[in-house]
Amino acid sequence: MDNLNMPVKILCVDDERNVLRALERIFLDDDYEIVTAGSGEEGLEIMTESGDSFQVVVSDYRMPVMNGVEFLKAVYERWPDTVRIVLSGYADAGAIVAAINEGHIYKFIPKPWNDEELRVTIQNCLERYSLLKKNRELLAELARANQVLEQKVQQRTEDLELRNKALEFSQTMLGNLPVGVVGIDEGGLIAHCNTVAAGILKQLCDDFFGTDIQHFCDERFRALVEQARREKTLDLTDRFGDRSWRVLGRTVVFAGSESVVLVFLEV
Repeated sequence: MDNLNMPVKILCVDDERNVLRALERIFLDDDYEIVTAGSGEEGLEIMTESGDSFQVVVSDYRMPVMNGVEFLKAVYERWPDTVRIVLSGYADAGAIVAAINEGHIYKFIPKPWNDEELRVTIQNCLERYSLLKKNRELLAELARANQVLEQKVQQRTEDLELRNKALEFSQTMLGNLPVGVVGIDEGGLIAHCNTVAAGILKQLCDDFFGTDIQHFCDERFRALVEQARREKTLDLTDRFGDRSWRVLGRTVVFAGSESVVLVFLEV
């Protein structure tokens, strides 16, 4: 059984020494470390000194000062992963219910017990302990992964918000420039047009935004775009609408495609 690379340690608590010796004999052939205590108080002291190292605790029910339920309840509160078993020579239904409810007992075993059944029960306890440990580790790992993911999402959200603000600022600034700016994508669509450029193009064609340049109303404008795309740069003066404009043009690569940008400066 995978016990998380830890030595198997089992604490047996009973106020009768002969019972403890009998429990030790049962596991002589098993690779277990059997630790014994004569009372619940002693058992708690041993577990405190050993830390979180006991996979299973087997306790008698009827013991002076601190009975088995009280002892195992204290074990559960401090070491919840440790699997707890009660041994009792008394067929007391109320005691069984109390042990299960208060001490969170895995199993209630009557005295005298069957050695082989007890060994099988202990094996089941160890498997249960291993499973609980793994589940806790997986949940902790998942919690850490979720925390890292949340941090990345938060950072990504902040980055996107910053980019959106920068884009909004850029668009506002570009839209209010005192020059006309037109962007034509690789497919020939008029993809961007600021306020000044919109005023110019409106005089040339009623419906221009998103229009294929091949279907644009003004042939001279189409020629400017083709010249800029062909020569990679453009610098000339022409009249569009009711004014003369110096037109600067160049090609730019964006997202792997070549676009044309035209800038209109009033002469």
